[in-house]
Amino acid sequence: MKLFPGAGFRRGMVLLLTAGCLYGAAAGERILKHPVTGRPVAYGGKFSSAQVSVPDAYRPKAREMRGVWVATVENIDFPAHNNAAAFQRDYLTIVNNLKRANFNTVFFQVRPMNDAFYPSKLNPWSRWMTGQEGKALAGFDPLAFMVTETHRRGLEFHAWLNPYRVVASTKLRKAAYLKTLDNRNFAKRNPHLVLEVKRPDGTWSLLLNPGEPRVVRHIIETVREIVQNYPVDGIHFDDYFYLYGGVGDTDRNTFRQYNPRRLPLEDWRRANVDAVISGVKQALTVHFRRTGRKVAFGVSPFGIWANRKSNPAGSLTGGFQSFSGQYADTRGWVKKGWVDYIAPQLYWPFSMDVAAYAALADWWAGTVKGTNVNLYIGQGVYRLGSNQTWPAGEIVDQLLYNTKLGEVDGSIFFSYRSVFSPSNPTMREGVARVLRDCWRTPVPAPEYRNIR
Repeated sequence: MKLFPGAGFRRGMVLLLTAGCLYGAAAGERILKHPVTGRPVAYGGKFSSAQVSVPDAYRPKAREMRGVWVATVENIDFPAHNNAAAFQRDYLTIVNNLKRANFNTVFFQVRPMNDAFYPSKLNPWSRWMTGQEGKALAGFDPLAFMVTETHRRGLEFHAWLNPYRVVASTKLRKAAYLKTLDNRNFAKRNPHLVLEVKRPDGTWSLLLNPGEPRVVRHIIETVREIVQNYPVDGIHFDDYFYLYGGVGDTDRNTFRQYNPRRLPLEDWRRANVDAVISGVKQALTVHFRRTGRKVAFGVSPFGIWANRKSNPAGSLTGGFQSFSGQYADTRGWVKKGWVDYIAPQLYWPFSMDVAAYAALADWWAGTVKGTNVNLYIGQGVYRLGSNQTWPAGEIVDQLLYNTKLGEVDGSIFFSYRSVFSPSNPTMREGVARVLRDCWRTPVPAPEYRNIR
């Protein structure tokens, strides 16, 4: 894991100022040009040809989210450790880097696959923590350490959980795979509450069945255990609800058993996910009223709720729809106040034909308008340099566009390694422009209007 860029890196980035945010430059705007054709970017891709402009200068709010996701699944951003000292060393590198780069919040994945990066009565130790599920770092509480050291540096800590995933892909069938898990794993103890779904590549996905009331209770109890034992600033869910590829008819028996209102299948599945989201919000509200300690609840969903062609309330897009594909009514959660913040993953450039950044950012700003829900944009830093539509200035331009929308309260970057160990020169240059030109001065994280 690389340290925060050193002096030589920073000196080189000074040369990039004229192509970046021009921090503090005179007011004005410029028309965005397509990185391949050179023509003005179409606001809504193939759905609207209006031009897109961004300010010449980045003007930070007094408080704004500057977060980063630290993914532990598959050890994406954080390696496995066999001793507490090594864990502590690598985590301190993360928070020290974030502090120096003027980030203010870490979103650390503490429940990647039905497991835990903390001592739990409900879930086993994560395999991504030590390399073996159920194996602890003797005498060490990782989450207590992380929260303490994060707060010591004036940063916020949001505990990131994946609610349903048991395994994303395995060649083993359910019974065989569950035997490989620790005996404390909820899935191993309750195989009848686990869905087994065949993937297009012939492997299998296993997830807790969202339609089972015991699964709903287990997820809520998991959240309750964390907030009762640790002073985290937030509970954070990612974008995985029902599988992106669907679950077929694997939940047909549950549908027959737990559908007293006789809802159609899609509505029933959405109601199942709703039960988790509303239940977590209710548990955190009770916790706040009992203890006086605010814990924000946020979700980072897939960036498209619904396409306007499918739903008049949808966005100017033509991609996968979380409302009908994952049964995640993210817009409804905002309107009902079931989340304190929403962080849609807008991992597309301005030039995307079917999911143009400007149209989506505007749609989400309109969604939170008039509510007490904070809006953070999930920015796909990892995409920089992946092709010609992701030039070095793309994320900078997205941040500039965000400043035009009063409802946008900041950004979360995916992911830590893309910021501090960029994988290509374009990514390195793009990150440097943000850190040197846009986020030159620190600001605190936003407050939450929806916690009361």
